[in-house]
Order: sequence, then structure tokens, then C-alpha cells
Amino acid sequence: MTKKKIVLLFSSVMLLGGLTFSTAQPNGWQNRQRIRENLFTLRLLRLTQALDLTEDQTARIYPMINRIEKEKLEIQKQMSADIADLRRLVNEQAPREAEIEAKNKNIKAARESIRVKDIELDEFLEKNLTTVQRARYLLFQIEFYRVLNDSLDRVRMMRNKRIPPVKK
Repeated sequence: MTKKKIVLLFSSVMLLGGLTFSTAQPNGWQNRQRIRENLFTLRLLRLTQALDLTEDQTARIYPMINRIEKEKLEIQKQMSADIADLRRLVNEQAPREAEIEAKNKNIKAARESIRVKDIELDEFLEKNLTTVQRARYLLFQIEFYRVLNDSLDRVRMMRNKRIPPVKK
């Protein structure tokens, strides 16, 4: 494993460990938001390295990625609220089908909006990266999220392996 991968893995584990810790805290949303921002920053730094971006490319690409990620975050916030509402509605004694259907439509529309934002970013990058950089971007995306998922799995396993207190 290369030094870069080790640093990325360690950083991811630390960020995800903080996420796990933050869910037990009273201000968990703020902690999750900070972790999301840190993960976004880590991703941008790793992306810059992986693609070997020029200063000019960085100046064009960073603002676009930042704008799209902020827009996606707002969509995700609303979608999370709709999902929570949908869970509540489905679990009621007498589910209200019209409200459930409205939430279903909202969630599907939010998912589609996120997909459109991803396509918008891909098209922008297609125009602003070289052929080799585009290939590196695809490989970067696969590797970054694979390492992130592996790190999440490790954090979950560590959390599940906690030793219960000894009863006296």
C-alpha cells in the first residue's frame, strides 16, 4: 500500500470515526456537517493530486465543484426531512396515502435533482480536463469511494466489537 493510500485511509477513518462519535452527541448535526465539510476538503485535495491539476484548471474547477456540492447538500437536507416524514407516515396506525404519495414524489424528485447535478459536474469536467485527466478522474472516484466505504465498514466493525461492561 502506498504512502498516499495510507494517509487517505487514515484520514478517512478519523473523519468517519468522528462521524460515529458525533451521532451520540447532542449537537450531532453540527458535527456531521463539519465532518462532511472535512471529507469534501479531503476529496478536493486528493482530486488535485490525482489529476495533477494546473493552477488555471484548479481556479475553474474548484468553484464549480463547490457550488454543485452546496446545491446537492441543500437537496439532501430536504430529502432527509422528507424521508423522516415518510417513515413517520408509514408507521402511523392509519397511513394517509395522499401524504405518503406526496413524500414519495418529493424524494424521487430530489434523487433526480442530485443525479442532474452529478451530470452537470461531469459535463463541466469533460470540457475542462484532458483525456488522461478524465480517465484519472473516473479511477479516482472509484478508488476514493471504495476506500471510504472500506473505512466506514471498519468503523462499524470496531463499534460493534465494543466489550460490554462487566457485571458484578
